Amino acid sequence: MERASYLRADDNGISVISSSNWWTSFNDPILSDIIDKAMVNSPSIDIANAKIAQARSGLKAARTTSLPTIGATASAPYINLPSEILDPQSTENRTDINSANIGFDASWEIDLFGGNVRRLEAREARAQATETQLADAQTSLSSEIARLYIGLRARQEMANILQQQYEIDGQLLKYARHRQQQGVGTLQEAEQFIAQQAQSQSDIAQNETEITILKDQLALLSGLAPGALDTQLSDIKSIPMPPKEIAIGAPADLLRMRPDIRLAERNLAAANADIGASISDKFPKINFMGILGMGGDDVTDIFNPARLFGLALPRLNWNIFNGGRTAAQIEGKRSAYDEAEAQYRATILAALNDAENSLTRFGGKRISLARSLDTLSSAQRTANLEQMRANAGTIAQANALIAQRQKLRAALITSTAKADLSEAYVRVNKSIGLGWTPAPER
Repeated sequence: MERASYLRADDNGISVISSSNWWTSFNDPILSDIIDKAMVNSPSIDIANAKIAQARSGLKAARTTSLPTIGATASAPYINLPSEILDPQSTENRTDINSANIGFDASWEIDLFGGNVRRLEAREARAQATETQLADAQTSLSSEIARLYIGLRARQEMANILQQQYEIDGQLLKYARHRQQQGVGTLQEAEQFIAQQAQSQSDIAQNETEITILKDQLALLSGLAPGALDTQLSDIKSIPMPPKEIAIGAPADLLRMRPDIRLAERNLAAANADIGASISDKFPKINFMGILGMGGDDVTDIFNPARLFGLALPRLNWNIFNGGRTAAQIEGKRSAYDEAEAQYRATILAALNDAENSLTRFGGKRISLARSLDTLSSAQRTANLEQMRANAGTIAQANALIAQRQKLRAALITSTAKADLSEAYVRVNKSIGLGWTPAPER
């Protein structure tokens, strides 16, 4: 399990750990601004913070169980009853009884065998496990916003390319109709370009729809109403690209970064503490109860030291025999620990697999982008050459237009490849658990 580096990292030029705010490496101020605001306004973050607050409040209450409890009491009862109840020989019809008391009562369980300590350890571990929900929400939120933002910028870049493609299709259709009118072209040729232009128009409409949806999804994740980010996202910007050299660190960093591993580890710690708490039930418990007060038949007695009274009551409680219930509970807690330990190992293996796969995909996307750029350069050279030949009259202008259209298709593929690479970079950072900050103390 222990390794100094990821197997797929060296092949892809990836080394040391990067910042938790990994999205800043895109050098895109708008993306950073959206994520920063989402970390404050998103309902998913608020939900996680509320759960943490609940867990911490419960933990504070649990910590008081090891302390003595002290209460204050005051009473001044008055009783009027038939005299014969108290004295059958009494000649009075009714008897009045007055009493006044003030005092304090206290109780304390001495944790000789550490049961309360172990229960508190389990409670603390589960409270810390709750905090991983915030880390998970932050990690998922930042990566999803980055993915949507990359998709938006890619769609906006494609919009310009698709518009140029539509215009070229119009020129090709015009050329085909001219040839048909001259008697050298066919109706089938013109119909082919009509269908091609219609498809280009459909692609433009679908692309615009996707742009609107992506803007609204970004607003939703930011805790805003649909359309709230339209102005900020209206200007066309380039697709954010990852840095040339990427740093992620050693696999051991997963143990402290990924929220799911931290959750599994805290659950394991809680299960271990549960065993200790159950074992303590085999031993006796000692409680002390005490009462101290003053009082008597008259209200003034509560200020009379001579009327001071007290009671101390130590108590030993020991379940010497309970039919094997305690032993069964201990066995159950140990089985729960075995389950948590297996889940911990499974989580680590799944996390390592996720990280290695994301690195492999990232390397593959870099190769794909490099090949797409080569194809685009070749298509650009071909289009330039065909245009030169058309200008010289050695080929028809339609051939130059077709070469231009092929160049635009290569540009669309390149835009997709750029977006795929950036999204793969997002997955790399999510797979190693970046994108979260510790929950603030309250």
